[in-house]
Amino acid sequence: MRRSLPFELFRYAMIALALALTLIPILWMASMAFKPIAEWSASGADLTWWPKAPTLDNFRYIFGEQTTALIATLDRTATKPILASLLAAVFGTLIAMSAGTAAAYGLSRFGSGQNLPLALTQLRLFPPMAVMIPVMIMWAFLGLIDSWWGLALIYGIVTLPFAFWLMKTFFDEMPKEIEEAALVEGCSRFRVFMKITLPMMRAPLASSAMFVFILNWSDYLIGLLLTTKEWVTIPVYMASLSSSMTGQLYGAKAALGLIAAIPPVILGIAIQKHLVRGLTFGALKQ
Repeated sequence: MRRSLPFELFRYAMIALALALTLIPILWMASMAFKPIAEWSASGADLTWWPKAPTLDNFRYIFGEQTTALIATLDRTATKPILASLLAAVFGTLIAMSAGTAAAYGLSRFGSGQNLPLALTQLRLFPPMAVMIPVMIMWAFLGLIDSWWGLALIYGIVTLPFAFWLMKTFFDEMPKEIEEAALVEGCSRFRVFMKITLPMMRAPLASSAMFVFILNWSDYLIGLLLTTKEWVTIPVYMASLSSSMTGQLYGAKAALGLIAAIPPVILGIAIQKHLVRGLTFGALKQ
């Protein structure tokens, strides 16, 4: 049935509105990142969408180069926070996906541990601060405070329920007959899992890993509570970008925000051929 012209116009108007709401903050951040201090510290009628005199000073500043006398020298540059976020997010994602995939496969195929899904979900039901207080005590006792491996471990634990639930849904949608045929031919269960099941789950694994990575990459609370100085993450470091002379360093924060957006974008581009298939895995059945 052909849709009417008013309906089509309304649909395109809603799409345009959704795009505007999504893209305007990104465009504003990109514009702010290339503005000199005189422009991003302006107010009222002096504010402009696009920089009048584009500059890379904000990027130079967060990496330690003094570019203007109006901004005090940074206590630390953005290099180590970027490294800390990368290490913690990547290894936290590996931990969550490895444990979550194994648990999801076991529960999906063998049906044991019926209370396991609820037990894993309970980790997400508690208020974050209630969970982090005992975690801080344990991490201090184990010497994991202010270390990237301590962050990676807690990231893997916290995002494990997401990885488990996502992968369990995908395993439930995968036909068991393929694995059973391989078992009949003499393959062990471990070999079936490694050689048949996991290769068939590349798309779901890619989409789930991207989701978990973004959760770890964008975390603020855990990084704030479990780091002090040496291994602070990008969100924690960004919150500290301020000056007694100019207040919040919006230009520097925007520059760091653009840099922080690069890894998720690169990851999305790298796995895009698996992403759509992974997100729609099992949606259509013959």
